[in-house]
Amino acid sequence: MKQYDANHIRNIALVGHGHAGKTTLAEAMLVAAGAKDRMGKVEDGSATTDFDPDEVKRQMSITTAVAPFEWGGCKVNAIDAPGYLDFVGEVNGAMRVADAALIIVSANAGLEVGAELAWDIARNSNVARMIFVNRMDRENADFRRVVEELRGRFGKNVVPVAVPIGSQESFAGTVDLINQKASVWNGKSFDTTDIPAELADICSTYREALVEAAAESDDELITKYLEGEALTEEEIHRGLSIGVKTGHVVPVFVGSATRGIGVATVMDGVVNFAPSPADKPTETGRNPDTDAEETRSISDTATSAIVWKTAADPYVGKMTYFKVVSGTVKGDSHLWNSVKGSDERIGGLFFLRGKQQETTSEVVAGDIGVVAKLQSTSTGDTLCDSAKKIVLPGIDFPHPVYEVAVTAATKADEDKMGPALQRVAEEDPTISVRRDPDTAETLLAGLGETHVDIVVERLKRKFGVSVLVKSARIPYRETIKGKSKAQGRHKKQSGGRGQFGDCHVEFEPLPRGGGFEFVDKIVGGAIPRNFIPAVQKGLEEALAEGVVAGYPTVDIRATVYDGSFHAVDSSEIAFKIAGSLAFRAGIPEAQPVLLEPIMAVDIIVPESQTGDIISDLNGKRGRVQGMEPIGEGMQVIRAEAPQAEMTRYAVDLRSITRGRGRFQMRFSHYEEVPAHLVPHIVEERKKEKEAANA
Repeated sequence: MKQYDANHIRNIALVGHGHAGKTTLAEAMLVAAGAKDRMGKVEDGSATTDFDPDEVKRQMSITTAVAPFEWGGCKVNAIDAPGYLDFVGEVNGAMRVADAALIIVSANAGLEVGAELAWDIARNSNVARMIFVNRMDRENADFRRVVEELRGRFGKNVVPVAVPIGSQESFAGTVDLINQKASVWNGKSFDTTDIPAELADICSTYREALVEAAAESDDELITKYLEGEALTEEEIHRGLSIGVKTGHVVPVFVGSATRGIGVATVMDGVVNFAPSPADKPTETGRNPDTDAEETRSISDTATSAIVWKTAADPYVGKMTYFKVVSGTVKGDSHLWNSVKGSDERIGGLFFLRGKQQETTSEVVAGDIGVVAKLQSTSTGDTLCDSAKKIVLPGIDFPHPVYEVAVTAATKADEDKMGPALQRVAEEDPTISVRRDPDTAETLLAGLGETHVDIVVERLKRKFGVSVLVKSARIPYRETIKGKSKAQGRHKKQSGGRGQFGDCHVEFEPLPRGGGFEFVDKIVGGAIPRNFIPAVQKGLEEALAEGVVAGYPTVDIRATVYDGSFHAVDSSEIAFKIAGSLAFRAGIPEAQPVLLEPIMAVDIIVPESQTGDIISDLNGKRGRVQGMEPIGEGMQVIRAEAPQAEMTRYAVDLRSITRGRGRFQMRFSHYEEVPAHLVPHIVEERKKEKEAANA
């Protein structure tokens, strides 16, 4: 593939709902452009952009893949992004480097949540949008219905530029509304004909809307349009190009990727209407040394590039995907990682088409390339000239919301598990790995159940590490509601020097979050000063295992006010044991209770589904704190709910809202567990201990 300048490069993200045909469209584009001899299929694992073993196994895209091809005098980098909601982080990465988004919508399923989400991400990323209505040859395909859905959801600036000829089994071609010619498949090739008579009215209606949208994008054209003059094809093209680049026009194409119908038309649309990297406004970043604002544009000679994806290849090693924002990235050179503050040696460069590599000596501004074996660079980092540093805006990834505990399956896996988990987290920024100090568990979090399942499979396949998955333990606590006094007396005589320690301790509750407070009120030397710290230590060690269910005890004050000692037999260990005995005797008399963590939850859902969400929260012992509309028919619900009820909320919310809802959750505070739930928690804790000791 020859080198292209920024004006002749198109970076386009193929996005939409799962199984709408994004990967098949990428395949059809490669075949139409002559980059492949024949169509691969998702079903048999031969698709160019679904090459990962997990993708082949599940027959769906899991990670983004690039499929460059040449068309209309341009290089098109088609970025095939997953549609399944667990992998929306991949869409965010693709949008960071795409200059346009082609949203694929199924003609039979209609507008689905994945397409709506892709639209929102593209709009928030200031990325131009186009739409391809796919699968016109499928049962129940209805182009007009889908167009109405699109216009109802996204606005009247959504305008068809093509109309299907027939549908379902009779789908045979498309009408180009710009040149007003039909393209009909005859079984071997496409015939260009006049518009079929039965489509004249609908084509006239859609074309009028198209011409009006094109005219409104340019002052000269709108003047001509309002004066009643007809716009030429060239003027319509110009108006649409301006409109797409400014976001004022969203053209709708139609076809069947499987049969290759309408594919060339949408490829022409990408080349003619989608913005090039040269059309993108200057990127603004900051100088890491001075914190001053810096800018970069395509015409700048200083090199800068944004890293948008990291992948681990079993043969090549770590692969870093980047888009050059300015200057040129050359092989066998050095660039500065301005985020990590480290030098990176750039070795061999290549372009990827799926997993197929094509080596190159350089990657120019606006293009997307890959480099292997960088040391410290990760997704979201900026690579730049060390003499002219800049940190470009990174990528806003969604936070993990579904968490499980993982343990090594065997002794041999223990040493490998930690490094393997870190490698997986480095590859996927929507994965987090942490050690919970309260439960001593290793917690793996992702965007959903399927996401986590695939990570576990990847640990085994890529790194040879088998892990066991279970629900994360809830970090319960214990405290007291009343006061009590108790004596802790330890006396042991077994010949020779004995052991003796005696202390009197008063226990009382502290406000929630008060922790543990030790007070020394010994007077008159009842306990020698050097033994009082031992009493405190004994109490602190006893706190680790409460009397209700064996959870840590918090928010109490322990006051040692009396005691006795033996001149010979008393020792630090004796008073430490005495302090522990005082705890065991006094806490059961101070109204001990179990505490559970309460989470603050912000839930964003369509307004029409707020009732279902509130009802579900009530069933989870949740409390709604407030609601407010945030525009576009969405509502944010702020609530508090016990962590124990929210461990699978990512799954529940997706089920209730069909994927349209999202949430964030954080720890708020501890509250007393309702009395009727305590016996079950105590029994579960008992089973945990028995299993651990088995």
